[in-house]
Amino acid sequence: MKRVLLLVATNVAVMVVLSIVVSIFGLDRWMTAEGIDHTSLLVMSAIFGFGGAFISLLLSKRIAKWQAGLQLIDGSEGTTEYWLVQTVKKLADKAGVGMPEVGIFEGAPNAFATGAFKDSALVAVSTGLLQSMSKEEVEAVLGHEMAHVANGDMVTLTLIQGVLNTFVFFLSRVVGSIIDKAVFRSERGTGPGYWITVMLLQFLFGIIAAMVVAWFSRWREFRADRGSADLLGQPQSMISALARLGGLQPAELPPQLKAFGIAGPIGALLATHPPIEQRIAALQARA
Repeated sequence: MKRVLLLVATNVAVMVVLSIVVSIFGLDRWMTAEGIDHTSLLVMSAIFGFGGAFISLLLSKRIAKWQAGLQLIDGSEGTTEYWLVQTVKKLADKAGVGMPEVGIFEGAPNAFATGAFKDSALVAVSTGLLQSMSKEEVEAVLGHEMAHVANGDMVTLTLIQGVLNTFVFFLSRVVGSIIDKAVFRSERGTGPGYWITVMLLQFLFGIIAAMVVAWFSRWREFRADRGSADLLGQPQSMISALARLGGLQPAELPPQLKAFGIAGPIGALLATHPPIEQRIAALQARA
């Protein structure tokens, strides 16, 4: 509940900041003179900016189960499933969060955690990960995912995405109006130049926003690696798990889950995960 309230508070804070920026630069007076209601535009930007991100967060577990073909387990299915559920429970207790749902999906090595609330999250591992890693390494991966849950990374990423979406939506329309009036000389309403400019700016601003989100995603991977080492009391299992992942081809997760996997696309400004070598070096330096 606290994180939901944080999401709402952030939404309001973004609107206040945008209002101040608009007033400082005199854009509110210009927009009013041009017949643009900047307050309504701010509200609409926040609704669209946070609305999609918030809905995706609330539906994240349901989407994950459907897209990954997840089989939920309770430990009664066999010895491996029993060990998996008990290990997650132990890590959840250590992390101070509620017991998440546990699932297994078919595919190459990977794992992920998702959910809107840290006391009712979802943690899943692939069959490939269970088959290719030792129990100590699997436990380290589970510790990494439980660290994501304990840190509230799913909600934080949603907040950042919502803030950036709001700025992209608002700024692309303000700049679009300026260009429409100055370049295309539209006297009344909005001409075709406005919509062309808005679409182009949303694309360009969207790329910049995606870079910021990707940077945060890479940073939280380092933090989750450290969290796993803290939960297990030593970093060697996580180092070993990462080294193992470095020699394997990880499973391709659905787009909505890529940022939440133990491994993902690397090597670019839009990468959600840092290189394995950097993650291992960070843990070794800390040790």
